[in-house]
Amino acid sequence: MRFLLVSDLHYALKQYDWVHRVASRFDLVVIAGDHLDIAGTADLRAQVSVMVAYFRRLQAKTRLILCSGNHDLDASNALGEKTARWIDTKVRRMGIPTAWDSCSVGGVLFTICPWWDGPKTQALVGEQLARDAQQEKDAWVWVYHAPPDASPTSRVGAKDFGDPALRAWIGQYRPDLVLCGHIHQSPFRQDGSWVDRIGSTWVFNAGRQIGDYPTHVIFDTGERMAVWFSIAGVEAIRLDEPLSRPVPELTELPAWLT
Repeated sequence: MRFLLVSDLHYALKQYDWVHRVASRFDLVVIAGDHLDIAGTADLRAQVSVMVAYFRRLQAKTRLILCSGNHDLDASNALGEKTARWIDTKVRRMGIPTAWDSCSVGGVLFTICPWWDGPKTQALVGEQLARDAQQEKDAWVWVYHAPPDASPTSRVGAKDFGDPALRAWIGQYRPDLVLCGHIHQSPFRQDGSWVDRIGSTWVFNAGRQIGDYPTHVIFDTGERMAVWFSIAGVEAIRLDEPLSRPVPELTELPAWLT
């Protein structure tokens, strides 16, 4: 299986256009949250309408999975905590696996978590992971907007902005891959990175950049490789080998990518 990870596009329509252009090259496209831009000038209701239209176009090209991020919150749930209602209703109605869902693709179980805004929703995410831990699967992938605490994927200079609950859940359940976003700068900081390994779990945060195409990670499960693309360069790791730093930069693309 070959799939694409992007995140934090924040209503950057040129970058969504790029994702749409390349989508048919992949068995799956994962967008790990923050589809909207709450700091932008466009009305949020208009942003939602445009995003739903983009998701429909992407859905026509390939399989699509997406989770919610903190910029996507637009309502309160029954617990009195914020939620991305537009994703829970409009996007789920389209048949796209999203927050609270799980789906199996080629024997790989994808668990898609929401952005939790408070302890009650956080507890429900813990229950979601516990349920999916019992499912039969060849491999387990989590789609979770925030990266884990104490990880290069959540570093911004001397500070860490990761999710401690996620780190604890990784230690408890040991998924194969965790696909994140949220911390835009981590891959570009001296002590940060787009990739980490916590025990046997690989963690990825593609980061964010300006321009016509987003930072992104391409995975190929047959080749057992993950390749990160950005304006800073191209780096790659093997999923069947230990993580070593610095992560090697590619000067030539592997044959399976060309």
